[in-house]
Amino acid sequence: MSPVRRLVRVASPLAALGLWQLLTSLDVNLWLRFEQFPTVVEVASALADRIGTEVYWQDLGHSLRRIAVGFLLAAVLGVAAGTAVARSRWAADTLGPLVEVVRPIPAIALVPVAILLLPTNEQGIVFITCAAALFPVLVSTRHAVRALNPVWEEAVLTLGGGRARVLFSVVLPGALPGIFGGLSVGIGVSWICVISAEMISGEYGVGYRTWQDYTVVDYPGVFVGMATIGALGWLTSTAVESLGRRVTAWLPRPTAGVPVGVPVRAVRAAVPVAPTVTPSDTSRATSSDAPSDASSDVSAVPRPEKEPVP
Repeated sequence: MSPVRRLVRVASPLAALGLWQLLTSLDVNLWLRFEQFPTVVEVASALADRIGTEVYWQDLGHSLRRIAVGFLLAAVLGVAAGTAVARSRWAADTLGPLVEVVRPIPAIALVPVAILLLPTNEQGIVFITCAAALFPVLVSTRHAVRALNPVWEEAVLTLGGGRARVLFSVVLPGALPGIFGGLSVGIGVSWICVISAEMISGEYGVGYRTWQDYTVVDYPGVFVGMATIGALGWLTSTAVESLGRRVTAWLPRPTAGVPVGVPVRAVRAAVPVAPTVTPSDTSRATSSDAPSDASSDVSAVPRPEKEPVP
């Protein structure tokens, strides 16, 4: 990454914080009302006070544990169900209609179902987190598996490989980019739903604490919770994307100066190649004693046309 891009990435959030501090310190009250908005300094002071307490880290641990368990369950179930739906007609006929009916329902709307179905609030929050991340992973896996070139599978079958070899050597490795795309989306949706579930039926967690701060009109504490949620979401999403880049390191990467999506072969074909001059070509070009009728005979011989380069 160039120094200019790094500077822009650092300057962008700093400019947003500076604008926030300016609007709140001046109590700007136009169409947007900033007179009751906490300033950046007040939020930073509240964050420093919270970090030194045991309750803050306890809430952080509860939210991270719920995200980890729910997201891992969603990843395993989503990849397995998406692969089955994409490769099995029986699975597509049985699971496909259920997925399409349940998928549009917001995960947070499943809170009453979780309360009625599961014995504890902790299990209900994990259930909602898993349901939130399940469908992005499932749909991405299904599309990625269906988009694979069937030539690869036929090659493995021709060489004597079985269904298990095709699955673990062709299908899953080939679908990894799409799978990690769904995982990246799913981790963000998981944070949205786990915070909402903690606000509604939780006892501990960042969402629960943020809602409690709102009920007691502690607005700096509310923004501390929001900042914590944003930081946790960014860290977990970055971890998933980094893992995806490591797992798919065998994929071709765009080279410098070549736009993403343009094959390197096409770029090389567009670059003119200087013709190679051999000594025999030089001697033929410089010889002046060749008979004129011979050159006309040579030019009269039909030459085969070049086939276009694919």
